[in-house]
Amino acid sequence: MSRRKKGQKVDGWLILDKPLGITSTQAVNVVRRLFDAQKAGHGGTLDPLATGILPIALGEATKTVPYVMDGTKTYRFTLKFGEARSTDDAEGEVIARSEKRPSAAEIEAALPSFIGEISQIPPQFSAIKVAGERAYDLARDGEKVDLAPRIIRVEDFRLTEILSADEAVFEVRSGKGAYMRSLGRDLAQHLGSQGHISALRRLSVGGFTEKQAISLDALKALGHIPAAFEHLLPIETALDDIPALALSATEAIRLRSGQPVGLLHRQDRDRFREFTPGGMVCAMSEGKLLALTRYEAGELVPVRVINH
Repeated sequence: MSRRKKGQKVDGWLILDKPLGITSTQAVNVVRRLFDAQKAGHGGTLDPLATGILPIALGEATKTVPYVMDGTKTYRFTLKFGEARSTDDAEGEVIARSEKRPSAAEIEAALPSFIGEISQIPPQFSAIKVAGERAYDLARDGEKVDLAPRIIRVEDFRLTEILSADEAVFEVRSGKGAYMRSLGRDLAQHLGSQGHISALRRLSVGGFTEKQAISLDALKALGHIPAAFEHLLPIETALDDIPALALSATEAIRLRSGQPVGLLHRQDRDRFREFTPGGMVCAMSEGKLLALTRYEAGELVPVRVINH
């Protein structure tokens, strides 16, 4: 006989405005305790020195985390010229210096080189695993970590403000796996200087933005009361860019039991015309997400069934 899980069955997304100084895991644990939820996860790590949008999945919403992590993200960061740091942010030790301070015109001219698909070496202090260990654990132990470059996509990279000769503010829209610390470091070096990020804020993750976010202090003030639960978003909010299809009661029963649902009848043609072969479809029942499915050969094949 299986043991009952600790906590309550709470399903949905909480969009947290993560404060400075705590890890993403610590933030998730606080939220999980506040909601007394059985299960929780997050949609993309933020460093302790970063603030901003941290989507936290509770209960069945954890099944949709990979789709959030694949989404486009936007950031605002301040790049400080003149010093390279071991962590590529203000937390690390100074490892190189430069007297070069690029002008606004030089910065603007360099930015197009960092837009599109580019090669990027992640920071030494990152969560990437090397021989089964996190890179940041090896780096803290003083080991030199050789991380392979990876291809990332930067959709937009713009200079928004010059604070001083030493500091400039940028906004970036990027795809999965892009490190802002590496982007800042590489831009400074491209400009003949050294640099590190002195402030970083994530403005959005997929469809989640600052408008939906609540601070940790505000959430703590609400506690485990109905007002806190009003900030929970439905599971399907994370999947707004995936086409949806409403199923009949019979189809829903079939899909819930793990069986595919055929859409080959004449009356079904309009229903699946917009679907991409092999693409994802949100199967809906009574206005709620029933399952994430894949459209294959005229059928919806269940990938993740949501248990409400």
